[in-house]
Amino acid sequence: MDGPRLAGALEALRGTVARVHLGLAVADAESARRSQSELVGQVDDYLLPRLRQLDAPMLVAVGGSTGAGKSTLVNTLVGAEVTKAGWLRPTTRAPVLVCHPDDVGWFETDRILPGLSRTTGQATPETSRDSHGGEQGIRTLRLVPHHSIPPGLALLDPPDIDSVVAENRDLAGQLLAAADLWIFVTTAARYADAVPWDLLHTAARRTTALAVVLNRVPPEGVGEIGDHLRSMLAAEKLGEAEVFAIPEVELDAERIPDPQIAPLRAWLDGLAADAEARDTVIRTTLTGALTSLHDRVTVLAEHLDEQLGSADTLRGQAVERYSSAVDDVDEGVRSGTVLRGEVLARWQEFVGTGQFTRNLEARMGQLRDRVTSFFTGRPPAAEAVGQAVEGNLHALVRAASDRAAEQTTELWRSHPAGRTLIRDDLRRSSAEFGQRLEAEIRAWQQRVLDLVRDEGGHRRSIARLTSFGVNGAGLVLMLAVFAQTAGLSGLEVVVAGGTSAVSQKVLEAIFGDAAVRTLAARARDDLLSTVETLLEDELQRFDALVDDAAPTADQAAALRETLAEFEGALGSYLRQPGLVR
Repeated sequence: MDGPRLAGALEALRGTVARVHLGLAVADAESARRSQSELVGQVDDYLLPRLRQLDAPMLVAVGGSTGAGKSTLVNTLVGAEVTKAGWLRPTTRAPVLVCHPDDVGWFETDRILPGLSRTTGQATPETSRDSHGGEQGIRTLRLVPHHSIPPGLALLDPPDIDSVVAENRDLAGQLLAAADLWIFVTTAARYADAVPWDLLHTAARRTTALAVVLNRVPPEGVGEIGDHLRSMLAAEKLGEAEVFAIPEVELDAERIPDPQIAPLRAWLDGLAADAEARDTVIRTTLTGALTSLHDRVTVLAEHLDEQLGSADTLRGQAVERYSSAVDDVDEGVRSGTVLRGEVLARWQEFVGTGQFTRNLEARMGQLRDRVTSFFTGRPPAAEAVGQAVEGNLHALVRAASDRAAEQTTELWRSHPAGRTLIRDDLRRSSAEFGQRLEAEIRAWQQRVLDLVRDEGGHRRSIARLTSFGVNGAGLVLMLAVFAQTAGLSGLEVVVAGGTSAVSQKVLEAIFGDAAVRTLAARARDDLLSTVETLLEDELQRFDALVDDAAPTADQAAALRETLAEFEGALGSYLRQPGLVR
């Protein structure tokens, strides 16, 4: 038999559907999440239990709008007041299931509707958890054994489909989806309303076995109104639905008189007595619900794709802005931006400008002497230059980071999915960014000193390096980094009042021309790598928000894979002889 295989494939499909995370606010996201929840709920409440136990009693749900008379109808069919009738429903009202005493065992366990607790007394307020782990308030199914209900059939009175309480409306939809047969109760005044037809359209899509009770029909209009309803049903591909018109009559002890209820009672008794007819109804609804999963899961997969596309867009916008921030820092480093302001002022205290710079080539001997004196005899001045470099570099990187955060936030604000993710603190760098940046700049400065020390130790320039000092040479190398461009030589590029050229010549005096370019390039690459890491961490703030809300590509692949496996199993199952197609 292919039943166990189909049940296993259905359970796997249910798992992949439940794991899909649709947290982005794209178009129709709420509808997609509701459809996802309904699909999982129907698999748990009906499809798997019914597929595994086809011989269980047929569950008949009597659904309808507030005041349509469905509770009165159930009480009349049972011959006792088993459910509260009236126009106003208590918000704590629990659904009622009435069955023959011999059939109670089918419904006492969580075989069907596992998210509902059971009671056999009056409905009592209690809180339980649904099949998805969420708190649902009143989630109690009241079981009422009664000998007037024939074996093999159970009547379920759910909450009103248009209840003012959202939880009751949701529960009504859940219970209807768990039934083998719907008896839909409406009235002559309201049978064309939109709310009932929304559910009737669902019945049509899933080929759910259906009967419609047209209640409180003016006696003179029974034929005309009944025919009009039948034509409407036929137009919606529900022409096989049974229609029972009950004229407006005075109730007898709050129950419909026997002559008016007799046709419906006889039809139900006939189903209960005819195992083959009952089996046909059950298999019709089961097959329709199973085959409807293709379209329902496909629509969910398409929405998942839309969420993935939106997630890629949001991530791409953030990556683009932070990549531009890295480029901005690179440009600022190469152009000498860091050398300006305080750095230039401190440096000019030593090297000066004007005639000194114009005579730079001729006075390199004097320059080396003065630089040596500066770094060995005036440590406070050297420290001031280093601190100025640190401050200007910090400002350059911080400005680029803040700009990327603000621009990304503005881009996301214009996107429906991004708009719901942004927070006020995203408009600027993270609170800890400043401290991390400061620590990383100091670590980079230390690595520059280590670079100078390593390079000097491998060359015949140890004496020269000693005369300048590692700190002095390292600081000069930092200054050179902030104006290094291809082909820089001598006075070809003089940035910030001679700072670059002076740095270049000092380093050449220590290490030689070829080594200078290598050292500066390595130091600059190290700095930019550090900046990239810092900004990537800032970017992760945005990526994390998308990751928390969006589905993954693996979920999309798994959904389509398990759907294909389910459809293969369903095809084999439906090819068995004797099954309703």
